[in-house]
Amino acid sequence: MSTPIMGTPRNPDIESVRVAVTLACRAPSVHNSQPWRWHYTNGRLELSGDRSRVLPMMDPSGRQLVISCGAALDHLRVAFTALKWSTRIDRLPEGLHSETLATIGFGRDARPASHDFDLLSSIRRRYSDRRPFGPAAEIERVVAAAVAPPHVQVTTVPQDGRAVLAAATELSAASRRYDTAYQDELHWWTGHSTTTSGIPREALIPADLRRRVDVGRLFPAGSKGAADTPMPDADRSTVLVISTDTDERPDWLAAGETLSALLLAATVEGLATCPLTHVTELKSSRNMIAHLLPEEGYPQALIRIGKVESEGRPQATPRLPTDAVLSVDPRTPGKSRLP
Repeated sequence: MSTPIMGTPRNPDIESVRVAVTLACRAPSVHNSQPWRWHYTNGRLELSGDRSRVLPMMDPSGRQLVISCGAALDHLRVAFTALKWSTRIDRLPEGLHSETLATIGFGRDARPASHDFDLLSSIRRRYSDRRPFGPAAEIERVVAAAVAPPHVQVTTVPQDGRAVLAAATELSAASRRYDTAYQDELHWWTGHSTTTSGIPREALIPADLRRRVDVGRLFPAGSKGAADTPMPDADRSTVLVISTDTDERPDWLAAGETLSALLLAATVEGLATCPLTHVTELKSSRNMIAHLLPEEGYPQALIRIGKVESEGRPQATPRLPTDAVLSVDPRTPGKSRLP
């Protein structure tokens, strides 16, 4: 164990925690529901899921809530590394049904490299782009840079597997086309004006572009402004599948962390990304995706990755104020300057 440097604090001050949590909350979440809560007491940060923000029709088990929180947890780790704090993460500290998804302790021994600051910048630049993509040659580099835990696999879907993805997308959409409760939930979270959560119309794509993307959730049509820039006639993205050996809460959390790592690595390479979970919500479409895996496993999330013009990009989704998701123990020492 390293010895603390004389005169340096042992734990992050409140302002540092606030900065890191703000960055962590830039992570993607299902329908931008942002289903996380953070609590900081002196030297210890806790991450919990916010059950009031679960989507019961799409996510009755809370699997996507945990995946979303896993992505935020990895974003947090990246942020603290850039702030020169190492993190010690205890996942599900109370067992499989732990209300607390992770507790994070800190050390003052982080020595960030230039790549760590590239990842930090990617947190600020990343957004979900639902437009059709052109092909990208950097996929292998992205997968290699995002090291996944041993029980999480990242599979690059070959071109001949694209038809399976499209069929799974169509099956998922057809199964829910006349599901009133699902459609009500979908339209509650998407396609309307909002200032703190959900997916506003300006972040969606118009119907003519949406028809060119064969692997994606059938969202409401977006604003016309996104169609002003020339786009590919068809989506030529590469799709990555994140899968796990088993299908329990620790797997979901690890899948979310891997999702974050891949998204940030792709953003560092200047690539566009769009995470997808619609084809893992129903057993039928999830099983179709499972047949594309080289070994038996449980698909948790997919990512479309490719190239697209930055001009005409859809609007980034909004975020809840940090104070709405972060609470601080009143006994914790007050603010001091950032590291």
